Amino acid sequence: MTFSLVARSADGRLHGVVVASKFLAAGALVPAAEAEIGALATQAHVNLAYRPQGLALLRTGVAAADVVAGLVAADGDRAHRQLGVVGATGPGATWTGPACHPWAGGRVGDGWAAQGNILAGPEVVDALADAWLAGSALPFAERLVAALRAGDEAGGDRRGRQSAGLLVVERGGGYAGTSDVLVDLRVDDHPDPVAELERLLAVHTLLFSRPDPATLLDLSGAVADEVAALLAALGHQVAADGPEEALFSWAALENLEERLVPGRIDPVVLTHLRSVAPHVPAPRQAS
Repeated sequence: MTFSLVARSADGRLHGVVVASKFLAAGALVPAAEAEIGALATQAHVNLAYRPQGLALLRTGVAAADVVAGLVAADGDRAHRQLGVVGATGPGATWTGPACHPWAGGRVGDGWAAQGNILAGPEVVDALADAWLAGSALPFAERLVAALRAGDEAGGDRRGRQSAGLLVVERGGGYAGTSDVLVDLRVDDHPDPVAELERLLAVHTLLFSRPDPATLLDLSGAVADEVAALLAALGHQVAADGPEEALFSWAALENLEERLVPGRIDPVVLTHLRSVAPHVPAPRQAS
């Protein structure tokens, strides 16, 4: 009753799972991942024990195919299970039990596995896989969601739409570097869950992505003058020695603290500041 993709980034630093289903809160049940270890999706007649057991096997260096073989061999209800696994290296692996409702099946490749059951047809898994392979230029999380979108547009779950989820892990990639959970988003009950997941990922990217050092602007000169004027227009007290303290205070209120860099400003932060402040003419550049 679900279609999913488990995958690893080309450099092995990120692992993720993306899933959609005509089932309440599929994102709470299907995915599991551990940074630099692997990821898995358990679906059809879900076996939640697969998540800790599968990650434990991956942690010891067991290949994805052997993880799948081990999990299903020990499971008396394996005929009703579906499972996708990807490890730290090598190809992904998938299992579709013979009692899964049709259409059911999967495809695998180096660093990924796509699978689904109760689907409109094999074209759903093909669309998932093909979009993943074609999306190498996209950021990892966006690439996963783009693949999910392709599967959804190919027919998805033949019963309809209800939920979607995205889980991405990276060593130290979580909020303020205090966890490995880079992205953990769920749409539990929605008429168009994939579109809503795309919207949530865009908000997450705005708020929590780290800035690109190559794009940072020095918080000095005309840039500092503009930032000071914008902050003042929003009612913030700007110190005589510059707007940095006021900027950091405002950014925390806007949940943009992950994008702050001392002495510099992320263009994404500046664009957002311009969008929320009353109109302030930009300082005139010196001729």
